[in-house]
Amino acid sequence: MSPLPTRMINRWQNREEPGPGQGTLYWHILVGDHPEAHDLAHIAQKRLAGFHGLHMTPTEWLHITTLVVGPTKEITADQQHKMLAAASELLATLPPVTVRLSQILYHPEAIAVAVQPTELLRQVRDAVKTATFRVIGREGHTEGPIHWTPHMTLAYSEAEQPAEPLITALGRELPPHEFTLNEVTLVDQRGPERLWNWHPAGKATLLGN
Repeated sequence: MSPLPTRMINRWQNREEPGPGQGTLYWHILVGDHPEAHDLAHIAQKRLAGFHGLHMTPTEWLHITTLVVGPTKEITADQQHKMLAAASELLATLPPVTVRLSQILYHPEAIAVAVQPTELLRQVRDAVKTATFRVIGREGHTEGPIHWTPHMTLAYSEAEQPAEPLITALGRELPPHEFTLNEVTLVDQRGPERLWNWHPAGKATLLGN
């Protein structure tokens, strides 16, 4: 999400999204139950509260997008169960990951915070990619840039405006927040992204020592 953008744009203006009753399946690391994630998001969103054209991520659904699996109309409930079983088997060998959030990332469509260490999270992502491929014959894809960067989105842009005032208000770093992640969730996101009509299908847990 670098270099710094000069302007923000409307994320959803030309974005293809599921229609009524349709959904997209994602692997997410949900962090809405971590007080540290709440606190960091609150700090950032408070600094940005005076700006128009920003859609803040609801606290309940703070997350790290790990993999886009595909449209739910192409993936049966049985396949979802099998993906969860395969991911659980693979992740059982990986230990929980203690992550650090501090560095702010700016993109024309969103403002996020980097989640580090990247390498350990890549191992988690590789596991769910493998599990997905085993069951549906494709490994899913990255949303956004070609190279996956672990991040927690704080706000989505829904208007055209200069980026510099937002960057000045929020800055490039926030006080570090750390917490431990131990599971990945398969989520059915129904309808347009900004409606947050999310339905977790199940979890796979990191059990290694």
